[in-house]
Amino acid sequence: MNLERLLANAAQLHAIPAPTFHEHERASRLCELMRTVGAVDTAIDPAGNVITTIPGIDPPLIVSAHLDTVFDVDVPLTLRRTEKELHGPGIGDNTIAVAALVELAAELTQTPPGHRIVLAGNVAEEGLGNLAGMRALVDRMGRDVIAYLVLEGFSQNILVTRGLSIRRYRIRVTTRGGHPWAHAGRPSAIHILTSLAHAITSRLRWQRSRLTVNIGRIGGGTSINTIASSAFMDIDVRSLHPSAISRFDTFLHQLCTTKAVDEGRINLERIGERPAGEIAPDAPLVRMAITSLQKAGIPSIKMAVGSTDANIPLSLGYPSICMGLTRGGNAHTTEEFIELDPLHRGYAALLDLVRTLAADARGS
Repeated sequence: MNLERLLANAAQLHAIPAPTFHEHERASRLCELMRTVGAVDTAIDPAGNVITTIPGIDPPLIVSAHLDTVFDVDVPLTLRRTEKELHGPGIGDNTIAVAALVELAAELTQTPPGHRIVLAGNVAEEGLGNLAGMRALVDRMGRDVIAYLVLEGFSQNILVTRGLSIRRYRIRVTTRGGHPWAHAGRPSAIHILTSLAHAITSRLRWQRSRLTVNIGRIGGGTSINTIASSAFMDIDVRSLHPSAISRFDTFLHQLCTTKAVDEGRINLERIGERPAGEIAPDAPLVRMAITSLQKAGIPSIKMAVGSTDANIPLSLGYPSICMGLTRGGNAHTTEEFIELDPLHRGYAALLDLVRTLAADARGS
């Protein structure tokens, strides 16, 4: 691994804002970087994913890292390097992993391992992206692959082998609104919405071990002296058990129906879903990943549940894991950072796993 090249490419990508649904400029720059290191078979697919192909025999190995970040275009993307760390919003989630795709392309183009390798910088992993980029990639590549290997910047000693079931909702309340004195007694959209929020969080006190609910966004109203004519909230629901989410879905629909009022309307919309799935702890892919991590000197390897692009192939029963390149912290904040020293070990493990999985057994 050429560390300085990796960090220089990461800095170029990091400087380009890439909120979900607005990844095109960063995707274009990734294409340029890929071609610079000799990966000429690089293009942007109809979904917006950057697809680089290293020639070889089939079936292929798919290695992906998501292009988007959680930050809006107006967030300053300042990158600061110290002796041991690299600081910047989105550097760990997931810019450093995208830059690692370029480093892989540079090495694999020079010495292909045998099987075809598809390196994908995919879109729409964060927020309401609903894993659209990975869905398109899996639809295209299907089940006839060696594996789907998903890269993230953080959690170097953790393999995500199980995908959380997630469902997202938007509740929107609309009423006539009006003047708080002249029209006193009319229902307020905000009053109804807060009543719904209270009913939802009260119910969950006894379910928290099986189900988590986060009201992540709430808004509405016109002014302090206006009965609110509209208000909304966005809800994120997660569980290891899809059946628990189904029961919550039934409860939520019943609640919205019960709270409906004569002069108002409650609209419940499902705005996202991430399917659950898992790979067995003793599956060949998991065993090989653990071996590569151990060879690189990474201790205390753990298997975990998470919400990543791997949810899509795992939900379909395709071999997939998500692995991290380094350590770091403060994810999803402007104080996000990664550690530099562990990058050598993380990348070494990644390259070893890719070469092991894509080796042409017929030529050995």
